[in-house]
Amino acid sequence: MKHIPKYILPTIVIAQFFCTSLWFASNGVIHELVLNFGLQESALGNLTSAVQFGFISGTLIFAFLSVADRYSPSKVFFICALLGAAFDLAVIWDGNTLVSILALRFLTGFFLAGIYPVGMKIASDYFEKGLGKSLGFLVGALVIGTAFPHLLKDMAGSFSWKFIFIATSAFATLGGVMMIALVPDGPHRRMSQKIDLSAIRYIFSRPDFRSAAFGYFGHMWELYAFWTFVPIMLQFYLELYTNAYYNIPLLSFLIISIGGPACVIGGYLSHKMGTKFIAKTTLLMSCICCLIAPLIFLQESQSVFIIFLLFWGMVVIADSPLFSTLVAQNAPTELKGTALTIVNSIGFFITIVSIQLINEMRSYFESPIYIMILAIGPILGLLALSSKRNKIISV
Repeated sequence: MKHIPKYILPTIVIAQFFCTSLWFASNGVIHELVLNFGLQESALGNLTSAVQFGFISGTLIFAFLSVADRYSPSKVFFICALLGAAFDLAVIWDGNTLVSILALRFLTGFFLAGIYPVGMKIASDYFEKGLGKSLGFLVGALVIGTAFPHLLKDMAGSFSWKFIFIATSAFATLGGVMMIALVPDGPHRRMSQKIDLSAIRYIFSRPDFRSAAFGYFGHMWELYAFWTFVPIMLQFYLELYTNAYYNIPLLSFLIISIGGPACVIGGYLSHKMGTKFIAKTTLLMSCICCLIAPLIFLQESQSVFIIFLLFWGMVVIADSPLFSTLVAQNAPTELKGTALTIVNSIGFFITIVSIQLINEMRSYFESPIYIMILAIGPILGLLALSSKRNKIISV
């Protein structure tokens, strides 16, 4: 087999990190957007959902057209990185309204569909063996990229809020250039020659694939809702205990980004203990976090509260690359890109439902008991993985 240069995986990981910084760019400066454009406080959930909805639309179109399987994945990644960066940057225009900002975030999400799942497709084209470990690095990059705008907000200091969008757009452009310049098509790539509208039905007809996909869907119900409302939970705790003090943007970054190394650790553990076992274990732990979260708010110890959120930030995402690995390993080889893309699409649709549900329930409950509803996803995911009607391939 052709030797794979050592720089390939680090390049894919860094490019993924740079480009996925587009995802939560608006979340990092949500209060500034509210003030500058006269938005409602509920704009956080709506702007996040706009990105998610754009991503879903993009992944559906990419999947139906089998874009990642018919064309060079590196070229697809590059073009989508440039377009995503352009729409991200357009948010800084002073003439924007709520409608135009929602549209721009939608378009940013649309072209993220050519970045995140396509990045996984590129990795799977290079690393068939030890894919869980490779995707651990890749999803770790996504996690840190997603958290990055919160760190930029903390670092920006006296800079305008527009700096966040300028920086994330510049990073995304650089990531796209790195991918097209340094990462050619992988040795395990199997190109699909035509659009096959029956491909998605065929993929989901496989019980082992369905089980892996449903486990992923349960994980996604919790993941982005947790990430979206981390700053809200931190703010709520400060209002609850007036003697508590911490830097919300910096702590938000740490709680989300700690999932990056957790993905890498999960990847290494899966290599030794099995991908399915580690995925189920971490999904169970994050489920427990959902259920006991309201009790943690009763703790007056700020340290206990922060340590709990840091732990939750680790287990909420550590299973993500493992589920992607199970999906890739249980999909037909020639349709691996389409399988990863359609599963991402459905998973991110689920995130909109959970984000909007939590957003709505916040107005009805004075306590954070509504957080427990996030446990629904992990519970259903665990049931799917435990089904005896499938034999998931896990290596």
